[in-house]
Amino acid sequence: MLSRSHPKPTRSGRPRSATADEAILEATRESLVDLGWSKLTMGDVATRAGVAKTTLYRRWAGKNELVVDAVAVLFDELELPDLGSLSADVEAVVLQFAALLERPETKTALMAVVAESTRDEALRDRIRNSIVDRQKRLVLEGRARAQERGELPAEPDAETAARTADLIFDVIAGAVVHRALVSAEPVDADWARRFTLLLLSGLGAASA
Repeated sequence: MLSRSHPKPTRSGRPRSATADEAILEATRESLVDLGWSKLTMGDVATRAGVAKTTLYRRWAGKNELVVDAVAVLFDELELPDLGSLSADVEAVVLQFAALLERPETKTALMAVVAESTRDEALRDRIRNSIVDRQKRLVLEGRARAQERGELPAEPDAETAARTADLIFDVIAGAVVHRALVSAEPVDADWARRFTLLLLSGLGAASA
């Protein structure tokens, strides 16, 4: 019986450069702050990043996708500390989140893509996949840690656990974004403490 060998697939073209990607995403955020959404162009980003415009289009189909990715990497900076209690962990991540929203590049980029997504379903899906779903990791980590400490009970099934995680994320993200970007009020230590107390009281009541 003859054996047939299957050649391994080969990749065509040059591999992506992480350095170039970082420069492009940074240039995108700078352009948003300086020009705003309506005046930002792929050509301007390419010039600022020191790359050819074709380099951008090999990586991103257009500025919608580019801007979402430029925002997403900022949110990837968020980390959930282990401070010994769920309340302390939540307060810390709330303050981190608020500090991130205070940065001009985050504020401008997030408000721009959210506004555009109201009339662009594909952009809305990209925001959900690249930002929202990725940041739910913080809720999952915090909940698992709290359950190990005995601060929260385990959910009865995976479906309930997923719905609870979604709700916790929506409450935290919605409250902080509204406070910081819509109401333009400070998210300080006192607000974070009171918000966390309200959140955990609600979780306790739901568990009961």
